Amino acid sequence: MAAAKLLLVDDDETILLTLDIILRKHGFDVTIAATVTEALKRISSEVFDVLLSDLHMPGPGDGLTVVSAMRHANPKAVTILLSSFPQMDAAAQAILLQTDEILVKPMDVNMLVDAIKQRLAAGPTRVRIVESVATILERSTESTISDWYELVEKEESLMAIPMTFQLRSGHLPQVFLDLVLRLRSSKILGTKEIFSEAATEHGTTRRRQGYTAAMMVEESRMLQVSVFNTLQKNLANIDFSVVLIGVMTIADEIDSQLAQAMKSYLAESVVDALPA
Repeated sequence: MAAAKLLLVDDDETILLTLDIILRKHGFDVTIAATVTEALKRISSEVFDVLLSDLHMPGPGDGLTVVSAMRHANPKAVTILLSSFPQMDAAAQAILLQTDEILVKPMDVNMLVDAIKQRLAAGPTRVRIVESVATILERSTESTISDWYELVEKEESLMAIPMTFQLRSGHLPQVFLDLVLRLRSSKILGTKEIFSEAATEHGTTRRRQGYTAAMMVEESRMLQVSVFNTLQKNLANIDFSVVLIGVMTIADEIDSQLAQAMKSYLAESVVDALPA
């Protein structure tokens, strides 16, 4: 089978040359371009199976320009964009242009090669599934909780209190139900928080388990990180028309639940301090 012809576009010479060598070693027939102009010339004169392009480049045009040209000249080619700092408006345009993948740099080389091969096997995308933030969190609850637990396991202060996975994470399924409900509601940001019985119970439970207030805050911070990592992994499927308000709502709801948990935590502390 002939090697897949791949056009690699990046203004960073080090990345360009390094990926050129790596991709050739993995069996790709690589053509490189350091500018959008050079890439467009290549696209107009050659046939490619894959486009792998940086999204952000100096000068006229960017990765989206290259994607558009490739779609027009080589409609059967799969298109993959690389971005160090994904911008919401740019990513939204990439989706509209039917870019097949948006990958975030830095990325493990083996993962990149696997992503290219998987996309080649699947072929170019013509119909993309676009999902709301709520839907993504709803279907990714279990994996997000797993990601959160991995972060917790690396935090010595939290792991100093021995606890099973269930005891440590048992409150999170309800948190995600509340997040999804909040995202699908019309509640305005900054309005009075909705009472959460689960958050109140969580604060009391954590006090009895021996958590400090600082540990509660750190645990909540890790939850936000895990949720946002989940959204990052699903960047290509997000409905960008509502993503900003979705991210703000997530932060607001998690902070609201932390505030309610801390309130019950402190109330339990007062009870503990009362004379027997």
